Amino acid sequence: MSTSSTSSATPPVQRVLTGIKPTGTPHLGNYAGALRPAIEASRRKDVESFYFLADYHALIQTTDPLRVVRSTLEITATWLAAGLDTSHVALYRQSDIPEIPELTWLLTCMTGKGLLNRAHAYKAAVDKNTEAGEDPDAGVTMGLYMYPVLMAADILMFKSNSVPVGRDQIQHIEMARDIATRFNHQYGEHFVLPEAAIDENVATLPGLDGRKMSKSYDNVIPLFAAPAELKKLIFSMVTDSRKPGEPKDTEGSALFQLYQAFADEAQTAAMRQAFADGIAWGDAKQVLFEQIDRSLAPMRERYHALIAEPAKIEACLREGAERARAIATPFLAELRHAVGLRRLDSALGATPAAATEKSAALPQFKQYRDNDGLFYFKLVDGDGTLLLQSTGFNAPRDAGQTIGRLKQVGATVAADGGVSIEGQTIGALAEGCTSAALQSALDSFNTD
Repeated sequence: MSTSSTSSATPPVQRVLTGIKPTGTPHLGNYAGALRPAIEASRRKDVESFYFLADYHALIQTTDPLRVVRSTLEITATWLAAGLDTSHVALYRQSDIPEIPELTWLLTCMTGKGLLNRAHAYKAAVDKNTEAGEDPDAGVTMGLYMYPVLMAADILMFKSNSVPVGRDQIQHIEMARDIATRFNHQYGEHFVLPEAAIDENVATLPGLDGRKMSKSYDNVIPLFAAPAELKKLIFSMVTDSRKPGEPKDTEGSALFQLYQAFADEAQTAAMRQAFADGIAWGDAKQVLFEQIDRSLAPMRERYHALIAEPAKIEACLREGAERARAIATPFLAELRHAVGLRRLDSALGATPAAATEKSAALPQFKQYRDNDGLFYFKLVDGDGTLLLQSTGFNAPRDAGQTIGRLKQVGATVAADGGVSIEGQTIGALAEGCTSAALQSALDSFNTD
């Protein structure tokens, strides 16, 4: 991802955020479709990852407190057993970040009711009630209705560039972008606009009945089922009536798809040939059981060791929360200042009325697209005087990310007036502006 159309410097680190609701025990589909690819992605050196247990979101679906606690323990242990490196990834519990609900309220005040009325989950509930002759909002909680705003707060708090989601969640990312754009327009450029990351190659595993593996279908295979249970479940899988010796299709075969998710290319090719040669279903299920059991055995052992020591898991989550809050706390202070939640002795104080309007006028970033098709931003002081003019960017997201970096790490000013971040030129001082004036303006974004 290039930050400037004219620079060849190393691209900045991308922030990726992933959340899982603790509402049940992880199954094979969760692992192959979400956990495994997320862990692989977190190992990239150009990615800064934030993975969290979405326990606030879980309260929308369940009122069983023990289920939330148990699922939080199991899912965290699963992340760790599967190889998540918490020295490189911030792994935290959503409810350990008090800035999240506060940001949710700030965003709520910028979110149109019409936008939330269009949310898929809410519309589905209303349609179901209408068809049943019920009141349109029967059984609809404000938790369900406000879900998109809470999700936006999760994403925007950490200036996430990319959010891996399924296609059914794309609307929520678009809503987060809409809410962030409204806030930025009203209060200045604070939020990075996130993008949905759809991986078409991520596995969607079939369950015992051939449908998508899902707790709602009651067709799942628990990820860390004991070998005896695993074998029993696999041997209960639905297959067709073709007999031993009759060629069998791999296309649409739930058994083959499960095998492929846990096998390498050579093993998959061998199983495909076995299907063509007419392998008996019982033999195929035995091969599938052995392959999955062999793949998961080391992970299963680590998982049970972790489950036996919940204090270690709690310590891991708290450490992740500290890392997350190191970002969230100062950023929320910036946002509080932006909307007017400020100390009176540092904001307006006892200044005369004539000076009040001037003191309330703060520096701000303004983004725009020029006639050359590129995207720019400029930093102006409270009187509208230009302080910094950026270079051109290929996309508005790139300009927004650079603004975020300016606020976080500041800038270096060269003798010729060029402005750079960590060695990468991103703009130039306006005529008559000094490096001290620029620094003072940037400091204003980090004032309590």
